[in-house]
Formats: sequence, C-alpha cells, structure tokens
Amino acid sequence: MGKGDKKTKRGKIHRGTFGVRRPRIKKRPRLEDQLNVNKKVSPKP
Repeated sequence: MGKGDKKTKRGKIHRGTFGVRRPRIKKRPRLEDQLNVNKKVSPKP
C-alpha cells in the first residue's frame, strides 16, 4: 500500500489520476461573476 497501489490516495497522487479516493475539486463561481449575472444591463438606444 504505497505509491504503486492504484487504489490508494497516495497512488492516485503519484500517477496523477482521479477516482473515488481522490475526487476532483469542483470550481466555485467567483463572487464577482455572481454579482454581474444578477445585474442585467439594458441595451443603449
């Protein structure tokens, strides 16, 4: 159970892969983007 083991977290880090033991971190939307989405700009005439 070490770097060579595909099923452990350490093995996933060593290989650079993801799975159940090492899930990908989801990106959160930035606060600035959330504020801009709420404000809708009306088109200029």
